[in-house]
Amino acid sequence: MYKNKIQTLIEILLTSTKLGLTSFGGPVAHLAYFKDEYIDRRKWLDDRTYADIIAICQFLPGPASSQVGISIGMMRGGLLGGFISWFGFTVPSIIVLIVFALMYQTFSLDDAGFIHSLKIVAAAVVLHALIGLGKKLTPDKSRLAIAIAAASIMLIFPSAWMQIVIILGAGMVGLKLFTDKAESKVQPFSVSISKKLGLTSLGILISLLIILPLLNRVSDNPLLNIFDIFFRVGSLVFGGGHVVLPMIEREVVPTGLLTANEFLAGYGMAQAVPGPLFTFSSYLGTMMEGITGAIIATIGIFLPSFLLIVAALPFLNELRKRATFQGVLMGVNASVVGILLAAFYDPVIKSSIFNPADFALGIILFSLLNIWKVPAWLIVIIGVIGGYVLQMMTP
Repeated sequence: MYKNKIQTLIEILLTSTKLGLTSFGGPVAHLAYFKDEYIDRRKWLDDRTYADIIAICQFLPGPASSQVGISIGMMRGGLLGGFISWFGFTVPSIIVLIVFALMYQTFSLDDAGFIHSLKIVAAAVVLHALIGLGKKLTPDKSRLAIAIAAASIMLIFPSAWMQIVIILGAGMVGLKLFTDKAESKVQPFSVSISKKLGLTSLGILISLLIILPLLNRVSDNPLLNIFDIFFRVGSLVFGGGHVVLPMIEREVVPTGLLTANEFLAGYGMAQAVPGPLFTFSSYLGTMMEGITGAIIATIGIFLPSFLLIVAALPFLNELRKRATFQGVLMGVNASVVGILLAAFYDPVIKSSIFNPADFALGIILFSLLNIWKVPAWLIVIIGVIGGYVLQMMTP
């Protein structure tokens, strides 16, 4: 029995690491890779169960593809299996982004031409994500109005706390406007995690959300500050990896922890690596407090995903059937589009597009992403090469 358990955990580690090394293209692509490996090849679960897991993770804040991987690992190997599944899928990109941050600091890359190119790449990727989210999450005038209102408020009153207020307000509007538009037929989902463990996990999440800001306020420990920032972001970001951009930016750039150049260079580099975009936190933590900061930031942003998965799986079967719950999430998701729209202007456009050549390169990169479906990692390479070409052509 024990030997079989070890073999199962090793299998989870090897499989998830393979995915972590090869899964380029963002969360939608990740889910396709997962289906090919976990369902079609290894038969760990069937298509219906996989679809139910995806539906559950779409309801939760945090990185949906990572949460799907964690859930599959938990179903295969318990709580430890969930951690190992996350570890294998995430660590390859963590290592690359930490190395990039160390190189950035060691060689003073602020003035390097490819850093500016990475910021233009970030602009193209964010616009692409914004259009994709807009089509999916704001399909009618009511939700589009929520998105526009959210963007306007964020541009006029930019702060991390205002973003939280917007999300809460959009949820209340969604409860009022969209409850009658909820999906009536929702497939049931079975899970072995007990409701007691789920409640305990939820209690830990809520306690940390309350306690960490209070401790951070009375302490000047930079590592505690990093953990507080990234734990809060990981707990409250709806809409996936690209939406983490505005929330973290409001926490670290205006406060002077990073410059806008450093922030966007790392975000652009994060597009070039496989695995979840939330590993951007590893780069940011390294820039703030070295490798220790990277570890703290990474734990902080991903820990809520573990706590939410354990808390949600035993109860979400019932919640998903409730029209009121679905209505709230429709409103929240619409506000996510507006928050990302505000971030597209500040800091993305303001820090990347300075002249007609920058704008031209941005249009080319966006067109390759949006029309010709070129993968994001290749867009990074094209963007860096294009930036150098434009630099040589510009007097």
